[in-house]
Amino acid sequence: MTEKIDLQKAIKEAMQTEKNAMDYYKYGAEKMHDEKAKRSFEILATEEKQHAHMFFSIYKGDDIPDFEAFIASDPDTESTWWKALQSAMLGDFDERKAIELAIEQEAQLENDLCAMADKIDDEAVKKIYLANARSTHHHYELCMEERNALFGASS
Repeated sequence: MTEKIDLQKAIKEAMQTEKNAMDYYKYGAEKMHDEKAKRSFEILATEEKQHAHMFFSIYKGDDIPDFEAFIASDPDTESTWWKALQSAMLGDFDERKAIELAIEQEAQLENDLCAMADKIDDEAVKKIYLANARSTHHHYELCMEERNALFGASS
């Protein structure tokens, strides 16, 4: 059974998800001590912003008139990305924990996006979800590479 999803709603949700991930990576980078890990998170934050902009460029809603203002807005403290980060910071937050958390979040998001795409009839909407899933998988792979480079492949 497929679910009817409004194209503009799908685009807006994808844009918000990319911003949530960007906020995670930006904040995580600020907490990193290892320069290579910090730089990786800064690059991921930049890529998430670029992905959000891709969705913004095709968004026809008038509730987000300015991309830079949207990106600069406060983090969505209800997002799974933000909640996971805040929970992790209650303990011993370090590069390993930040990267492991990013791996978990990216894997879960990819699964969620693919599951949603499977429920969608509208091919244009489905393509948006699948494109987001592919970019999310790429970020998962980058985080895995970073973890292996910092802590070894057996981590």
